[in-house]
Amino acid sequence: MADKVLIVNGDASMQAMLTKIVRSENMAAVCAQDGREAMTMILEEGVDLILLSGHMKGMDCHAALESLRNKGVKTPVLVVCESCSEFDILYALNLGADDYVTKPFSPVILGAKMKALIRRSRNSFPGAEQIIVRGPFTYNTSTLRLYKHDAEIQLSSKENAMMKLFLDNVNRVFSKDMLYDLIWGESVIDENAIMVYINRLRYKIEDDPANPKYIQTVRGIGYRFTI
Repeated sequence: MADKVLIVNGDASMQAMLTKIVRSENMAAVCAQDGREAMTMILEEGVDLILLSGHMKGMDCHAALESLRNKGVKTPVLVVCESCSEFDILYALNLGADDYVTKPFSPVILGAKMKALIRRSRNSFPGAEQIIVRGPFTYNTSTLRLYKHDAEIQLSSKENAMMKLFLDNVNRVFSKDMLYDLIWGESVIDENAIMVYINRLRYKIEDDPANPKYIQTVRGIGYRFTI
């Protein structure tokens, strides 16, 4: 049975976007307008993760989070911030949030965080990790860190999202449109952005960036990650 993610958000467009991301990770999505409706759904249906956003009816994100935790809900909560200050983020974490993302965020990174929180909640010890090994590369899905031959490679948020996507899909061909949709969450508006990030990744992970072994260009289509 697919993991079930509860999206608590009163904005229809935000609900639709988060639902699309959840389903792209092969998880089921259900939606609630506010904390009260969320509590009803949690008690009646049971969920594996709660995506909590600031757009909701009747109460704000912090009040909804506090209410859930005060009522004994231990389901992991990932807060989705659209314009959160550092104080807002720290306050949410102190109230019991397990993690957060801020807009603009990468769908790939959000997906990785969702899976990591669900995975941790099912283990008997905190900080459980999943390690992806592909050729010389090792990727920790809990810390979102990449290593090549045990040496860490520092990545930006978008580089990290793109590398995670490639590691999960070795030998799959991605068009520029697909990459833009999966990494940026929208259709291509600047093809040069894709090329810039591909070149940055090649510079960081390839032995010879001018003659890439891992991130290959598929002429006329896009890119493929090979080992």
